[in-house]
This record gives sequence, structure tokens and C-alpha cells, in this order.
Amino acid sequence: MSQVLSQQIEAAYREKFPTSEKLYQRGVSLFPNGVTHDGRYLQPFPIYAERAAGSKKYDVDGGEIIDYWIGHGAMLLGHSHPAVVESVRAQAERMTHPGACHELELIWAEWVRKLIPSAEMMRFTNSGTEATLMALRVARIASGKQKVIKFAGHFHGWHDLLTPANGPPNESGEYSHPGVTDGVAGDLVIVPPNDLDAVARAIDEHDPACLFLEGNGTRWGVVPIRENFLRGIRQLTSEKGVIFILDEVITGFRVHPGGFQAHCNVIPDMTTLAKVLAGGLPGGCLAGRADLMQVLAFENPLGKKMKHPGTYNANPLSAAAGSAALEVVSTGQPCQTANETAGKIRAGLNELFQEKGVDWVAYGDFSAIKILPEYNGPRPEGDDFIPYDNDYRKLDRKFDPALSHAFRCSLLLGGVDWMGWAGSTSVAHSEADIERTIEAFSGAIDLLRGDGLIA
Repeated sequence: MSQVLSQQIEAAYREKFPTSEKLYQRGVSLFPNGVTHDGRYLQPFPIYAERAAGSKKYDVDGGEIIDYWIGHGAMLLGHSHPAVVESVRAQAERMTHPGACHELELIWAEWVRKLIPSAEMMRFTNSGTEATLMALRVARIASGKQKVIKFAGHFHGWHDLLTPANGPPNESGEYSHPGVTDGVAGDLVIVPPNDLDAVARAIDEHDPACLFLEGNGTRWGVVPIRENFLRGIRQLTSEKGVIFILDEVITGFRVHPGGFQAHCNVIPDMTTLAKVLAGGLPGGCLAGRADLMQVLAFENPLGKKMKHPGTYNANPLSAAAGSAALEVVSTGQPCQTANETAGKIRAGLNELFQEKGVDWVAYGDFSAIKILPEYNGPRPEGDDFIPYDNDYRKLDRKFDPALSHAFRCSLLLGGVDWMGWAGSTSVAHSEADIERTIEAFSGAIDLLRGDGLIA
């Protein structure tokens, strides 16, 4: 690859986002790699946003960017939805942190129970990571057991207990977990996704407290699951007395107002929620069977109380934003529109990839769009397509980091911000956004070819 050609994308990027580069120089003296979230790391530097509205965000140099990060999936209603903004504004004038119970937490919880089939009782947390941590501890107390089953590649937050095997394996085929002790990692049983026989064997061998499954499969559907697999998991865990925890941090309220469980008509024992739940503000929730949730009560049949502090649990601002957002979500229209928009983008991208002769393919379910480079299989003939017959070893893998960084930079030059090799839509994404997105991908492919990064 020519060193001169390889610098063309970077030179154009630096020219387009000069203020972001200056801000990043301040960031590198404050944060490791200059960022506050691993996913925001980008070479030569990330963009800095100044404001956002609808499907767009605006960088500090005044550029308009169609956003497919969409708040890491939280902004199903789009940025700065009027109902959410007004609810937070009004609440901020009343109180932000009384350190007391308040009616908004009841309203918020009532919306969750109305929409999520498994939500008999609940506790609010401050993030999805906290929700899965609580779910695991509740399951261990309620069951009296220790081991936990999770699927390879599924992400349930970054705490020690579930972070191992939350991404593709390393070159040796192993899943590393730096900073997690062998003792903690040893309580986790990793099974391949979409393999009921492997789950049955793991349950028989390890007698686990619970099983975690990410709604719609590996990291928002990189390796998708289908309804029959979810039904199989529910039947298997019920028969063998294993607590089934469905992680709907992403899929909750996004794929359907009642989450993936309502879409599939399968009710887990407990559900973890976040993102859309709080309307774009910090917030998480564990909801589930009342008898299991009683582990959090001061007096319960087991005589063992799980401690649950948390300074900002159900804080009024998050409760206000969440209640306003869920009221809009309850109509079903945001989910339907976002899902339809993503389907149109997947179809348009696959047509473009074929026209351009590039070995990429787009796939995904609901409002998720996944891009798989270096694809050598048959082209999709419909939107229910999954590459490589859903072989997780071919779908959940690492890509060349140089190509990955250049790909995102190239799209940003065309006015589109893509979340690595994936994107999510919102109700605010328009037909014009779809057209501009396809055009940005076309331009990015040309830039990557010009720099010798793809054939």
C-alpha cells in the first residue's frame, strides 16, 4: 500500500474536523487514549459533538452528521425529542436529587410493568451493567447456586462477573479477561451461541444458578438468534430449574414496545433493561418474578437480603425522561418506523455493494444494521438473510483495525457516523437520510479503494 495514498483519507479528515483535533489534544492529557468510552476511540482522533437533534448531530466545526450511534442505541426517539426535553426541563426546576422517594419513580415503574411482560416487580439502577450485576446476585441468592452460563460473544456489561467472552476470541481461539481473577472467571460457563444441545450439557454438568442470554443475540445481533431458539432456552431452563435472565438492555423497548420477549411471546424469569428505558439519560432496571425480586426485601422467606444502595437510583431526571419516552414508545410507532428504516438501509447497501463489486454484505434484524467485510458467500435475497448460515465463528470475528478506522473516517467525511461496523436507526431517520447514507457509503468505498485498503 502506497504511503502517499494511505494518507489521503487522513489528510481530508484532519482538514474537515480541525477543532475536534484540537480538543482531542486536550483529551489525551486527561484520559487514556483521550476518550471516556472504548467505542469512541478513533484514529487519528474522534469527532467532538456540540449538539444533536433528531437523526443528526453537529460537530464542533459546524458539520451536520447523520447519526447511527444514536446514543449507543438509547435514542430510539432521536436526539432531543420534545416530550423528553420538556419533561427533564420541568423536573430540573422542581428537584434533581431529593434523596427521597418520589412519585415519578412510580410512574416510570408502572410504564415498565405495563410494557414488559416479565416485569412483576423491579428495582432501578444507573446502567445496564449494574442491572446485570444485580440479576446475577439475585439469582445466586435465590437459587443457592454459584455457576453462571453465558453465550460466547454476548455482552452483559463490563463488570468482572460477566465480562469474559464478551467479544471475538483472540488469535489462539481463547477469550481473555485481563484484570478478572481466575476464581471469578471460573464461575462462568461459556457455551456457543444457538446450540441448545451445548446448553443442555452445560446445565447437566455445572448445575448453574442462572443462564444469561442477550436479546436478539451477540452484541445486538452480530450472531442473531431466532424465536425457536429463545423458546428452546425457556423450555430447557424451566425443565431443569435454572433461572433464565434475558438481557434486554438494547432490545428492550427498541425491537417492540415490550422488548424481544414480547415479540417472541416468551417470558423470562428476569429481564435487564437500560438505554431506551431512561430516554437517553442514565438509568437501568432489573425486572422479573416477584418471588425472585423479594431477595431485595428486608424481610424475605430466604432470610438473606441483597444490599442495594446507589446514589442515583431512579433519580427524578432519569425518571422524568424515561416516563416521557416510554409513553411515546408505547404507541408502537417508533419501533415500527425504526425497524422499517433499517430494513431499507440494509437493502440499499447490499445493492450498492453488488454494484461496486465490494466483498461486503449488510444484514441484521429490527433496527440494527451490521456490515460484514471480507464476505465470500452468496448474496442476500431477502431481509431475513444471515451470512454463513449464522456460523458464529465466521460472523463474530475481529477486523483489520487500520481498515476499521479508515472506514469510519471515510463515512464521517461523507456526513455519516457509523458505530464501527454497525449502526442503529431511530424514528427520526428519514428517507432523505437513507439516500444520503447510501451515497456516503459509496463515497467511502471509493476513498478506501483509492487508499488501497480494499480491492
